[in-house]
Amino acid sequence: MLKEKRELCILWISFGAGLLFAILEFCFAIYSHSKSALTDAVYDASELVFIALILFLTPLFHKPISEKYPYGFYQVETIFLLIKNAMMLSVSFGISAQVIESLLAGGNMVNGREVSLFQLLLGLMSLVVFLIMKKLNHSLSSPTVDAEILGWRLDIAYSFGLSFAFFASLFLERTPLAFLAPYFDQIVAILVMLFMLPEVIRMLWHTIKELFLFAPDGEILHQIKDICGDILEKHQFYPLFFDIVKTGRHTWVEISFSIDGDSLPLQVLKSATEEVNLAVSQQIPDCTCELLVVPTKN
Repeated sequence: MLKEKRELCILWISFGAGLLFAILEFCFAIYSHSKSALTDAVYDASELVFIALILFLTPLFHKPISEKYPYGFYQVETIFLLIKNAMMLSVSFGISAQVIESLLAGGNMVNGREVSLFQLLLGLMSLVVFLIMKKLNHSLSSPTVDAEILGWRLDIAYSFGLSFAFFASLFLERTPLAFLAPYFDQIVAILVMLFMLPEVIRMLWHTIKELFLFAPDGEILHQIKDICGDILEKHQFYPLFFDIVKTGRHTWVEISFSIDGDSLPLQVLKSATEEVNLAVSQQIPDCTCELLVVPTKN
């Protein structure tokens, strides 16, 4: 219950801060006619829709598994992360088309000093939100919270990067690149899109793999093998196959193994299963391991 409350607290902080940022960015975009500020505002507004939905669904992710729901509601989280990333990808392409249209129409001049100071302020505010969320996220294993924290980390880099870029643009008028001044805002907006796009695509592909129950990255497999190897060897179990599935925030591990003899006492199997789960849980939160003995062929 404590973890659920902390997770909800983090999401409410992200929602409240995101709402404030979106309002500030929309107002500034109208005032300054900055396409880069408008791009950021649309991103933040899109995020708010997702967070609002996930806030009401988070209690489901903490419900225990049952016969009716053997995988709990963890898959619901994966579906919503997939929707979020697909939505962000769609927004990216839509805003990019508008920015390119504005660029081809002759661009527009913006006050570089105002944009630079505004983005510097947003960067500092984002840093404060990020540090608070990072502290509250200690010992949590929520893909949703991890995605939010990653988003705020990108916002910090984005805002500070824009602040520096527009500050540097103030010196364009004194250089042979002065002709770029009317297009600078759109160019920066497009570069921001290109900067964010790979991360959005990576997260989209990651959620697709989870939705179709693909095996997680090889690093997790090697980690689980290393953790369980000594325990299995101690009980003279010979691992044959590791079946690993990640659904949302939970990882399910089934280890098929063989033995030398023809029988295995249930108490030994129970003891080994408890040892494996205890060892794995210390390094991989929200992970369930099952041991499955495979009869040897005579």
